[in-house]
This record gives sequence, C-alpha cells and structure tokens, in this order.
Amino acid sequence: MPPDRLEPPPGDAPGAGASGRDVRVVRVLTLLDASRHSLAALGAAVELAAARHAELVALFVEDQELVSSAGFPFAREIGAVSGRVRRLSREALLAGQARQARRVTEALEVAVAGRELRHELRVSRGGVVSEAQALAGPGDVLVLGKAGFSGHWGVRLGSTSRALMLSAPCTVVIWDERLPLARGPLRTLRDPPAAPEVPDLLARLFDGVEVLEETDARELEARLRRTTSGALLLHRPRLARLAEQDPDLLARLPIPVIVVP
Repeated sequence: MPPDRLEPPPGDAPGAGASGRDVRVVRVLTLLDASRHSLAALGAAVELAAARHAELVALFVEDQELVSSAGFPFAREIGAVSGRVRRLSREALLAGQARQARRVTEALEVAVAGRELRHELRVSRGGVVSEAQALAGPGDVLVLGKAGFSGHWGVRLGSTSRALMLSAPCTVVIWDERLPLARGPLRTLRDPPAAPEVPDLLARLFDGVEVLEETDARELEARLRRTTSGALLLHRPRLARLAEQDPDLLARLPIPVIVVP
C-alpha cells in the first residue's frame, strides 16, 4: 500500500509546534532491490522529495560479495517457496541481478510518472552498506524499508537497514509497507540537553513534538503499541542502547522511525 500523499504547510515556516534546529535537506535517498519493502520505501521517498522539491536518488547495488560467495564449493541457496537446496551459480546470480535492475528501473519510472521531480537511478557494484554510506551526505535523508527479501519470513528488521541506521552519515527513515504516514506528533525520548535536530523536510510533516520520558525497549513498545499517527525520532546512541535490549524493536513499532546521528 503506497503512503498517503504528503503536503507541507504553506510557506517556509516549520510546521506548527515543530521544535529543534531544522536541518536543510539536500537529497532524498532510497535503496532499491525489487522487494516489496524497498518499493514501499520508494513510494515514501517520492512523496517526501516531492513535498519539498528535493532531488530523489535511488540506489541499486549489484552485491559483489554475494556473487563472490558462489566461488565457495560449499555455497548453497534454499528456494524461498520450494525449499529446495541448490548449488550457488555465479551465472544465475548475475542473471538475477540483471532482472532486479530491470525491475527497479521500471519501478522508479512508475513511481515518478506525472511528477516534476528531479530523480536519478544510480547502479553500483560492491557491498550494499558501503555503497550507501559512500553515496549519502550529512544533509541527505535516507529512506529504507524494514526488510528486504527476508521480509516474508516475518516482521524483522533487515540486516542492511539495521547497519545503515547505526552508521549512515545522515538522517535515516525506517519505513514499513503497512504504514501510511498520518500527521501527528513527532515523538522523541527525553535526551537533555540537546533538542532534536529535525530535517526541515520532515519537521513540516508533523504536528508538534511530544517528548517521552526515559524508558527501556519493552516500555517503549507498550507505550506506542496502539499509535496510528506521527513518528518516533531517536538519536543514534539511544537507538543503539534500545537495539541491545531488543534487536527487533523497530520492526514491531507501528509508526515510522526517524534516526538522527
């Protein structure tokens, strides 16, 4: 399900009640791998970029680590539907990546159709995390799906999203295909003395800031379990502490999560 269309308040002033220092957004970035989670993140990224006339950059990475793994004699793959165990083939992996590239190209063209939106698809080779880190800059917003192809096994945070939310040099938005964005408060945990540094593109999407008291992962999940609007903003050090307590906390939260360095 695509996210609701996002419309910023008129003018250049922050949204009502927004607090913290606004950070100018340079680009909206997203990773594409043809999974349903990445396509949902693409839809959200398009809406965010269109709302503030920012440039959209989609990145597709031909994972060379995966291709290289086919050289090991013990390398095998298990069919997601059939459950059959097969020998990993370099040729099959390369053909699969070519099919993915075609699908993500088509998906991007469909997502931006009819919009006057500066956009670009970048294709690179290497490790997914390292390529995304190299592309992102401090003023960017990186929109990620919660899971990749492993998502159909259950609600878990994908390893790529997990790594980038803890290491990307920019703000990261963790999106879920089940979660259309609805206006509401931007929630953040009390982290004195600094106020949340919210990119201006994101600050305009929320109605004020709600500061939650110090809490652990279990209490935070219980507090947000029935939340249907707004988002949760976490500073990266606090996120790291929550992830130590519960690695899959973010996957279960019912609202988008924004991670700031």
